[in-house]
Amino acid sequence: MSTGNAPRADTGYDDLVDHLVQHSALDPQSAIRVVREVLLYFDETPETFVKRRHAELKKQGLANPETFQQITDELRHRRFAAPAFTERQIRRIIYG
Repeated sequence: MSTGNAPRADTGYDDLVDHLVQHSALDPQSAIRVVREVLLYFDETPETFVKRRHAELKKQGLANPETFQQITDELRHRRFAAPAFTERQIRRIIYG
């Protein structure tokens, strides 16, 4: 069921926007923003994820051995099919 005059999401997921508006407290603009954020989240590549998480974990004060282990653990639970990166591969992604 469509929300009528609601602005379109331009995401290809208008049905999802409609669903969120009908089944949550989100207004159409907020639902569009949520859908776009979720799509960006799932569009992240394994390499981008590794670099982002390394920076976040370093900012929290973790040393590299802990960051590498945490990243390895987190990769197993991500939506993308990431290969099982070795610590060396993780270092190469981060430092080139």
